[in-house]
Parts: sequence; structure tokens; C-alpha cells
Amino acid sequence: MTEAAPSGGDAAMAAALLAVDPTGLGGAVLRAPHGAARDAWLARLRGLLPAGAPWRRLPPNAPDDRLIGGIDLAATLATGRLRLERGALPDADGGVVVIPMAERLTQAAAGRYAAVLDTAEVTLERDGATARWPASLAVVALDESAGEDERVPPSLTDRLALHLPLDPGSAMGPGPDESGVAAARAALGEVRASDEVLLALCEASLAFGIGSPRAPTLALRTARAAAALDGRRDVVEADVVLAARLVLAPRATSLPAAPEEAPPPPAEEPGDADGGPPKDGSDLSEIVVAAMRAALPAGLLATLASALRGRASAADGRSGAPVKDGQRGRVLGARPGPLRAGSRIALIETLRSAAPWQTIRRRASGDHARPVLIRAEDIRLRRHEARSGTTTLFAVDASGSSALHRLAEAKGAIELLLGDCYARRDRVALVAFRGTEASTLLPPTQAPARARRCLAAMPGGGATPLASAIDMARALADAERRQGRQPLLVLVTDARPNVARDGRTGREAGEADALSAAALLRAAGVSTLMVDTAPRPHAYGRALAGALGARYVPLPQADAAALSTVVAAARSA
Repeated sequence: MTEAAPSGGDAAMAAALLAVDPTGLGGAVLRAPHGAARDAWLARLRGLLPAGAPWRRLPPNAPDDRLIGGIDLAATLATGRLRLERGALPDADGGVVVIPMAERLTQAAAGRYAAVLDTAEVTLERDGATARWPASLAVVALDESAGEDERVPPSLTDRLALHLPLDPGSAMGPGPDESGVAAARAALGEVRASDEVLLALCEASLAFGIGSPRAPTLALRTARAAAALDGRRDVVEADVVLAARLVLAPRATSLPAAPEEAPPPPAEEPGDADGGPPKDGSDLSEIVVAAMRAALPAGLLATLASALRGRASAADGRSGAPVKDGQRGRVLGARPGPLRAGSRIALIETLRSAAPWQTIRRRASGDHARPVLIRAEDIRLRRHEARSGTTTLFAVDASGSSALHRLAEAKGAIELLLGDCYARRDRVALVAFRGTEASTLLPPTQAPARARRCLAAMPGGGATPLASAIDMARALADAERRQGRQPLLVLVTDARPNVARDGRTGREAGEADALSAAALLRAAGVSTLMVDTAPRPHAYGRALAGALGARYVPLPQADAAALSTVVAAARSA
């Protein structure tokens, strides 16, 4: 999805508006790569904040103990009493938190920030102790994603008023200076907006398909900050238009219906010639809608729905299914449990659990020599979360007179899938079977160049050792599972095996061994899709699919696009 970068003046105004009312606006999503334009915007914002306002940069993978606080281990061990320490969010009270690479935030981390923005405080509860600290702050989420498959979690972006895509080559325009922003900040509480303004913003939100009720509220706060910057105590049309352009337009999901042709105006009554303020928000609403239309880049809404669908599917494939309490992946935290072989002890959390009881334990045991007395109930083990990717294993029948046709279609399908798998960080492998045995032409890989070279060198012709191919696919699938990945086997064959496992030729032996291998694969729990490429699908093909527990797809005239579509549907099922 292509977004229009704001003008230099709008970008400078956005920084000033956020500096006037950081808590009310919540913050900004700044979509831009690292560079001079982004650094200039951040420097402008920091220079407009009150002197001494906290400015914190927090990585997207910051643990909870760093964000909200935790047990002060040194103080607890020294005093024998549980002591809690503040995290980075309470320390940023009255300032701004900057999150680089915010598109990598997990939903849980985004929820932590969202809760602080909603309540303006941090509540910490640990081992019976509770602490509350004020945390009135703004968040600047730096979205550095290159495509549509990664974005800042919606639970956070919904609470940030300003969404700004910055052109890396753009220059920061002139804007309000520090004294003007300070004066606007002091006068903000006196700025008023009429019901007409709120009605116009709500109607514009509905017209452009913005479902969040926070959007018009944030736009109203932006309009009040704009009025304060201009030295006014009432919100006027220009403030509303600016707020719609900066807050509502980036959130638009649909175009409003075309306006109906207006009826001719009624004859003026005596005394009404001078006009007056509109009795409802219809006129202002039309102005706001027109301003939002002008702010939308050409073609944005035409591709929005498909981009959102693609983003959701790509994100699902990229992240994979979460596998918790394993030995690999991101550390989620700690949990109590017995220390067994292979367990990973969380040393700091174990010491924190034991620290509050040291005085009691020394008094009860009379042991004053050891610095720390640890019991079994103090043990804390690390919790890990790894993302299980997907490996698509193609087992392609390269035998017989029609092998060239089948190979061409399989190669085309893999070419189409490679780009998608690379974006999803999934892997693809290729097993070809012909003659007397199967061979792995392409081990599981994410490298498109290597895959294309192997595909180009794939030979064809000979007998059909189907049982050998199924056994080899099962071995590859087991290896992928041991690495934490989910295998999907795509068997592309005309289902006419004529070579047994021991190399004997004959259709009867080949079919019996293929069914035996298929039963073993099914018992191993490998998800399978069987694509029958025979010109006339026959009963044995369906029987083989049943033995595999596979989804059976007869495609006697399969082309690359059709095969790619079927595989993608099976992978997402």
C-alpha cells in the first residue's frame, strides 16, 4: 500500500501538535527508514517539549521488568524485605517513549503500552506487593517495515493520533517555535470546540469507514491543539480540516458514497439574507470529507482491502504457530517448577523469589554462613516461545513419457511459491523420483537462487519408485519437525508406481509398497496434499490418497498457477 508523505509543513505541524498535548494525542506512528528525515522530525519534537521532559528509547523486545518494573534484587537481599523498583515507563512520566522497529512489537508488549496510555499509570503486583506510579506519556512508534506484511500492532496504533509516512528525501518545513508551543500548551485548557465540530468529525469518520471511536476523539484533541497554536480559544474550520488530514485520513478504509445532487435552494425568507451559522454539522462535514479526499493518495483505497488481506495472511505465515515452554526462541519469562534434566533455570527470578524469605530462613535454620538460602519452591524456569515456520516438501513424479510436462508445471508452481515462502520466512524442499529410487534435489531452503538452479537441473524419464519417494519425504518431514517447523508434503504424481522398495519392478509390488509407505507417513502425522496428474484419474489414486490421509486433488491439466493456488490453500487450512 502506498501512502502519501505529508508535506514538510504538515510534518513540522504534527511535531508541534504532539508537543502541545502529548498525553492527549497519545503519540505518533512514524513510518520511515532510519535517515536524516526521521532524525530531523524526532529532533524537532524533542526540542519543542518542556525542558527536562524525559526522553526514553526502548527496544521492541524490552522485557516486562524493564518496562513496568520488578523486584529490586539488591535491596531485597540487603534488607530481607521485598522491594520493588520502577521500570522505564514510570521513569518516562511527563515525557516521550520512542520505540525503534515498532513493527516487531508482540501483541503482549503492545498491550503493555496501550494500558499505560489508557490509564496514565503503571501498576506492578509481585509476590503480594503492589506499587502504582504515574506514567503520563506519549509514544512515538518508529515503523521501519519495508512491506505490508509487518506493521505496528493495531492495539497501539489505534491510541496514537498521528500517523506520518515520511519521505526519506524530504526536508522539514518551518513550524511553530518553542515559545509558541509553550504558550499553546499553557492555553490548551481554555480552548473550546462546538458540538458542530465533534459532529463533523464523527460523520467524516463514518463516511471513510473508520470504525474506532478513538479516531474522532483524537482528531478533536488535535483540532484544539491547532487552535491553541494559532492563539485562539475556539476551534475553527481550518483546525478541523488539519485534524482530519493528519488523524482521520491515514485511517480511512473506504470512500464515502457519492453525494446526491442537491435540490434547488428554497426561496429566501425576509430577514435571512445575511445567513448565520449552520443549524447542524452538515456543511462542516462536507468540508472535512472534501479535505480528507484531497489528502488521500491516488489509488490508496482501491488497493487497501486486498493489502489488508495479504498482510494478515503473510503475518500468519511469517510468525507461525507459537510453541511455548520449549528450549528455543524468545524468552517469555519464568515459571515455578521442578529442576529436571534439560530445564533452563532463570537465575535472577529464582533469587528474587528467595530474597524476601532470607531473614526467616536464617532464623529458623540457624545457618548464617551461606549468603542465600534457596528452597525447591524458589526455583524458576525460563519460558520460551518459538515460532514454528512451515516447510513445503514437494515430491514430484519425474517418470514416464509425460514427465517433461509434469516437471514443467511443478517447476512453475515452485517458482511461484518460492517468492511467497521467502516473504513468509518458510522453506521449500524438492524430492524427485524416477528410475529405481528417489533423490533430494533441493534440501529445505529459503534461498530462491539456489532453488531455481536445482529446478533447472531436474531430469525426467524412467520408472516410478513411489514408495521410495514417500519414505524419503517422511524422513525430511521428521527432520524439519525436530527443528521446530511444520512440514507440508505435496505429492505430485499420476499414481502409477511400478518399482518396489527393494528395487523389484512390477506394478503389483510397487502399488503394495506405496500403500505401506503411505500408512507410515500418515501415522507420523504429516499433513499431505496429493495432486493426481493422471490424464484420467483412477481408483488407485484415490486409494493412495486415503492411505496418506491426504487431501486429494485431481488435476489432469494442472498448470503452475492452479497448482500454486491449491498448495497455498492447503497450507493455510
